[in-house]
Amino acid sequence: MKAPYSSYLASIEPGLLKLIESLREQYDYVSVLSTDSVGFRISVSQRNVSIENETMTTERGSVVRVWKDGLYSEAAFNRFDPAHPDETLQAIQKTLERQMQVLSQTGTKPYRTKALEDTPFEGDFAFETQQLPETCDVQSLISSFISLSNEGMRRGQNMVDFHISAQSTHISKLFLTPKRTMRQSYVYSEGNLIPIAAKNGKNSYTHIGVSGRYGPELFSEFAAHLDESLTVCAELLDADAVEPGEYDVITSPEVTGLIAHEAFGHGVEMDMFVKGRALGQAYIGKRVGSDQVTMHEGALCAENVTTYAFDDEGTLAGDVTEIDRGILKTGIADALSALRLGIAPTGNGKRQNFEHKAYTRMTNTLFDSGEATLEEMIASVEHGYLLCGMRSGMEDPKHWGIQCIVERGYEILNGKLTGKVVAPIVMTGYVPDLLGSVSMASRDREVFGCGGCGKGYKEWVKVADGGPYLKCRARLG
Repeated sequence: MKAPYSSYLASIEPGLLKLIESLREQYDYVSVLSTDSVGFRISVSQRNVSIENETMTTERGSVVRVWKDGLYSEAAFNRFDPAHPDETLQAIQKTLERQMQVLSQTGTKPYRTKALEDTPFEGDFAFETQQLPETCDVQSLISSFISLSNEGMRRGQNMVDFHISAQSTHISKLFLTPKRTMRQSYVYSEGNLIPIAAKNGKNSYTHIGVSGRYGPELFSEFAAHLDESLTVCAELLDADAVEPGEYDVITSPEVTGLIAHEAFGHGVEMDMFVKGRALGQAYIGKRVGSDQVTMHEGALCAENVTTYAFDDEGTLAGDVTEIDRGILKTGIADALSALRLGIAPTGNGKRQNFEHKAYTRMTNTLFDSGEATLEEMIASVEHGYLLCGMRSGMEDPKHWGIQCIVERGYEILNGKLTGKVVAPIVMTGYVPDLLGSVSMASRDREVFGCGGCGKGYKEWVKVADGGPYLKCRARLG
């Protein structure tokens, strides 16, 4: 079925159009983004069961953006009576006036920007789903999770707990200008199996995730990953430390996605170009990787938790080739950054929620596949590691340093896996060196969308990343 569009948004749309009409008497550009998202989050362990009727992206509210004389202003609101839009208009006007007063009182010199074009467009986008979070039988889902947790405890070794987390969100969004009416509705879900074990004073855990633009039906996949989660947890419990050094490595699709996200994720978010905070700006048209490296970014280049029809500024979703056979071609941009840089926006203007500013943010970020098989890649390594599982990562967009925390590595010696496991692993390097060393890429690829991404230390949004297996040279510690 198609994910149904919010009846609440449908009910307030006529009033929002009247609000826009009134604001147009004072401002040369007006837009409104309204969101109505519902969902649930479940957590099950041997010690606790909890359920919440909210997720990272549940919200209900609106934000208006206006422009006049080179300046943009915004005002958010979550109470709106469509029969009396003038009440909201008065509150918005007071908010916008206060913003101008703050600029004047602080002596702040604003960055003047051209007005956004208001080109005519009308579109309704509803994506397929089997189930909706708001009508899901949550108690039956909890019962299945409890049974799976108990099964994990029974079958695992040295188990302390077996935690299962799951969340599902139904998102509806409405974007309006005097000439544009855009509606979309979709459901995404994600979850993790997290076994925890202990032996001889050492603890270990892993998280095996599932994610996608699906409803709660996605969680039926959990059972198929039980054995994998228990095996990895046991491997980590007996893992050795890696001897620091430079190695030939093969990154699993999950680690490949971490590299994509950290190496050329934030580094080519072009609001950072406007601020002069990204080294990537100086490398457009230049080589930043080997011929094996092609990277895409966009809500349309893969289907996962952050695949949508249009972004939070009313720009249609896209598929941007950021790196083409090692050459950095372009970055991604929200609408205002694109105006300031003289380029077209890419559909990457995203807000944490209606109360937050829109920034350039990643959606699906992934490396393209190559021609090799994993077996061929392993056979080509004299001494190195197959790196699997991501924990976290950091980057320095201004200097292109990268640090990836990888869950585990499987030793390869003379073209064969030895059975030795090392964990955890810190992979560091200079981005062009790391990508320049990529010599093989596998034919298959995967995309992962569990968790979220902050810009700096805040502004959390959903992202997904991935790619094929990659063979490269990296420093491990």
